[in-house]
Amino acid sequence: MGYTLKMRVWRGDQSGGDLGDYEVEVSEGEVVLDALHRLQATQAGDLAIRWNCKAGKCGSCSAEINGRPRLLCMTRLSDFEPTETITVTPMRTFPVIRDLVTDVSYNYEKAKELPYAQLPPRDPDGKRRMAQIDVERGQEFRKCIECFLCQNTCHVVRDHEENKPAFAGPRFFLRYAELDMHPLDTHDRRALAQGAAGLGMCNITKCCTEVCPENIKITDNAIIPMKERVVDRKYDPLVWLGSKIGLRNRDNDGRTEV
Repeated sequence: MGYTLKMRVWRGDQSGGDLGDYEVEVSEGEVVLDALHRLQATQAGDLAIRWNCKAGKCGSCSAEINGRPRLLCMTRLSDFEPTETITVTPMRTFPVIRDLVTDVSYNYEKAKELPYAQLPPRDPDGKRRMAQIDVERGQEFRKCIECFLCQNTCHVVRDHEENKPAFAGPRFFLRYAELDMHPLDTHDRRALAQGAAGLGMCNITKCCTEVCPENIKITDNAIIPMKERVVDRKYDPLVWLGSKIGLRNRDNDGRTEV
């Protein structure tokens, strides 16, 4: 059963833009991305939309629907009343390229700042081993599809553009936590998370968790535990003493003698 959907879609580029009013025929069971594709095919052939899989796994079609950061392909029209006007705008935190497409390169620059895993030598048989419980500890974090909705909704950068150079954001705090929980990773990222990544600027409002399409508990399971480990390293006297003992044999190249 079909009906006529009223939509307001942001049209513009870096120099500015405005909302355009449209009416498009839709069918039962469709999602917002379907409606935009039909609009693109019938009325607005130059409408710019970023999308790929249409299955909620690539993270490409992030936008804001009625002011809420969501994936266009995972937002069903049945979530709204047939008489309701659906407003679609680009992610507010990132610069607009055109229409609903934003420049998310900020996130890739932050990814470059995060050290990759440093693994110990392999076992004599050429393998590395870890317990299943350790594998499962970070499994939740590996569900991230990098839609950057958490980055978009985080008010530390959403409302304060000047914070971007010093703040990595929830997606990358998730990655810091995942690597920090890796039982074989030998790199200590706690100082980096607190310093260059700006973990201390996060005030755990949980807005990132609320918009995650994979239902990852970003705040409770990643950010808060990471904050606790940073505090332990900085203020726990026993941990502080252990770090001093471990650093006493550093050579001039910054490597620890063993």
